[in-house]
Formats: sequence, structure tokens, C-alpha cells
Amino acid sequence: MTIKDLKPARVFEIFDEITKVPRPSKKEERIRQYLLDFAAKHNIAVKTDAVGNVVMSVPATPGHEQAPTLILQGHMDMVCESNDKNFDFDNSPITTVVDGEWLRAEGTTLGADNGIGMAASLAALSDKDLVHGPLEALFTVDEETGMTGANNIGPDMIGGNILLNLDSEDDAEIFIGCAGGVDTTAEFDYDRSMAPTDFHYFKIDIANALGGHSGGDIHLGRINANKMLARFLFRLLRKFDEVSLCEIDGGNLRNAIPRAAHAVFGVHTSRKEDVRIEFNNFLADVEGEYRAIEPTFKVELESADRPEFAVDSATTRRLIEALYCAPHGVVSMSRDMEGIVETSTNLASVKMLAGNKILVTTSQRSSVESRKWDIAYQVEAVFTLAGAHVTHGDGYPGWAPNINSPIMHIASDAYEELYGIKPKVTAIHAGLECGLFLTKYPHLDMVSFGPTLRGVHSPSEKMHIPAVDRFWGQLCRIIEKVADIKA
Repeated sequence: MTIKDLKPARVFEIFDEITKVPRPSKKEERIRQYLLDFAAKHNIAVKTDAVGNVVMSVPATPGHEQAPTLILQGHMDMVCESNDKNFDFDNSPITTVVDGEWLRAEGTTLGADNGIGMAASLAALSDKDLVHGPLEALFTVDEETGMTGANNIGPDMIGGNILLNLDSEDDAEIFIGCAGGVDTTAEFDYDRSMAPTDFHYFKIDIANALGGHSGGDIHLGRINANKMLARFLFRLLRKFDEVSLCEIDGGNLRNAIPRAAHAVFGVHTSRKEDVRIEFNNFLADVEGEYRAIEPTFKVELESADRPEFAVDSATTRRLIEALYCAPHGVVSMSRDMEGIVETSTNLASVKMLAGNKILVTTSQRSSVESRKWDIAYQVEAVFTLAGAHVTHGDGYPGWAPNINSPIMHIASDAYEELYGIKPKVTAIHAGLECGLFLTKYPHLDMVSFGPTLRGVHSPSEKMHIPAVDRFWGQLCRIIEKVADIKA
């Protein structure tokens, strides 16, 4: 069985087309052109704005012109993570695999976040048998790395008062709120010196951790490869007189829990066996702690050739100590919604840059604005004490739940009518664009829903095929119910 055999056929047909179009964040030119070509092919009105957002619109089915305009919304870009470091997301299509009841990709992220939302929107717009009022579909750019599209959408791009965000990941759940977020970066300057000739050099490599979404998966207690790397290096700093750090790299994306990290370091040749003993003790510790929840992770230590250069010893110590004590994970749980994370922080990436600089990227989330900035300032304090230059991004606001939302009740009733189950109404710790839409369009009544996705933002991303059918059925029923409303 392949993706072409799956139902709902039209949704999966369009999703298959989307997987063939490269669409990394900030590189949405080709997926935007796909949308424009789709609109032209189906005689759908379309417009774009200065940042590249696309809005399509179709008139109401005859007899439903007085219904309120309903907006379907998703984002164009995808998180690009691969088990193959040479996979070219800029030019290569995603290869999909049907694996029982799940659809996944071959060694990469699937891009169901948010390709399935796009596919469902396009299927609805082009479905001649679907009864609907005036429909709009908003496709935003750069959701994954800054929400640039939502943050800069023009005031005249959409005209409706009801918005369905199709970017959630749990069947039978309707989301009416989300966390806000902000990025905090720390930049270290270092002096480059010749790597000592009387040192023995090693490479420690942490790989194959589960990683995942830094919002949706942060509560699962998974390995953060950057934190694990810092933990080992800190052990060496405590035990040996000097550790020569020559190379360090971990993580990639601000909104993904880092799955892999490595470092090249040296100690005096007289201590090389001590390093191996320390590593074996360290490995026993972390395997005991994580093997039950992280069955695939690997930590390996091997000898390395002497590099030409090393980071100065003072910066090495300040960097490792800061990475070791920087917070990561859940900070607090919601006081208003049981089982929901309120505040968290993700130590996302560590990169050596040109010009003798090391950049540490972190991301903070909270459904309480003051707590979001509180944890961001804690991260700032850690790295400031370590001598780094710290900056914060603009961030994005949370979306406060509205338990009296009319569209929430419509969406809930639609699911229950179709499947006999009352869906859970809740909030999500991940960031959605809804909070930003409210700053430009404060009149919007919104919900977010979608099919079941797992492993999002990692190569283990997969989508539950039966949930897609229910998602499509719910979407169509909501559209039909809104079409019967007299605005």
C-alpha cells in the first residue's frame, strides 16, 4: 500500500503533491508557487502579501451567501530534520511510507506539520459537492522559525470572523488556547590557540535520541543531547586540571529538543585512560536513567586526531558550566488546566560560528506572559554570569482560552455527531499562530484541531491514517454547520 491508496483520497492526493515540494522555513517560494498554481487550476481567487502569505477564497454555495465567512488556516513551512546529514531539504522530495495505520517518511520529518492542514484546506476549497458559506484559506510563511507570516499579516488579508487553525496533533481534541514563546540566544567570544601537542584527543558523540517538539513533547522527560554533552564535559572539568575543547556542536532548531550533539576535546596524555574510565561510569549512569524511555540513543567515545586549534581554557570552562546549569524542560504546570504544561524552556542548539564565536540558542514557552519572561530572564542571567552576550527575540503572544467560543461548541458538536465521542476541549503548550492573529484581528473566534501526529519535529514523525479520515469528516461537518448560520 502507498499514499495513493489512502482515504480520504482527495486529501491524501494533495498531501502527496505537497510532500514533493521543498518547503523549509524561510524558503517557501516553491510551495507558494504550488498554491498559486492550484488556485489558477481550480479557478480560485488568490492574493499574497508582502511577506509571502497566501489567501484563497471561494464564494458560498448558492443559498448560503448570508453565512459568516469561515477561514481555514495552516502554514506552508516544515521542520527539516533527517537521520541522513546529507539529505537536501532545499531540493529533494519527502519519501512517504505506509506503515500499518501510520504514514511516515523515509528517514526525515514527514511534514504533516502542517502539510496535512494545507491539504485539507485545499481539498475543501476545491470540493464541488461540499456545502459551504463564503470560504477563505490562509497559508502563512515561516511558522516554525519565527511566525513571521502571522506576525506581519496585513490588516486586509482576511475578511472572516471565524478561524479554524488546522495545526494541532491530537484526534478527538479541540484546542482553544496555546502558550506564547520567546527565543533567548547567548554568544560567546573566544580566543583561538594551537591545540596542545602533549594532549590526547577524543570525540564524544551523542546520537539517535528521540528529540521531538519542544512544546508538545517537553513534558516527556526525553534526552536533551546538549545537556547530556555538557554533563559529561563538566564531569571532566571537575576531575582534570585542564580540558582542551576544540569543537562542539549540538541541536539544530529552536523548537526541537536536540537529538544529537558532539564535541572534540583533549586531556593530557597521562590522563587518557582516566577519561575512558570516566566515560564508562557516565554511560552506565545515563543508560540506567534513560534506557526505558529512550531505547535508541547512543553515546560513543573514540580517539580523534589532534585538531589544529582549541578554544581558550577560560571560555571552555565558562561555556561548559553555563550549558550544564542552564535550565531545560518543564518549569511549572498549569494551575488552570490539569495536565497542561504552563512554562518550559528548551536548550536548543550550540554552534561554533565564524569569527571565533559560539552561539547558544534557547526557547522559552508559557501560557502566562509574565512567567514566559521570568524563565527567559533566568536563562539570560545564567549566560550573562558566564560572560556571554545575551539577546531575546521579539517572541509571540499566547492565546487565552475562551470557554464561551461559539465555534468551539460547533466543532465539538460536529465531532460528537459523526463519531459518538465528545472531544476533549483543552489548551496546548506548543505555540500556535492564533495569538498573533488576535493582535491584528481581535474579533476572531477560533479553534485549533487536527489528526493525530507523533514524533513531530523529528525523523520519527508519523501521522495516524484513520485519524486523518475523522479530521476531514469533522472539518466538512463544521463547514456545513457554519453554512447554515445567518450572519
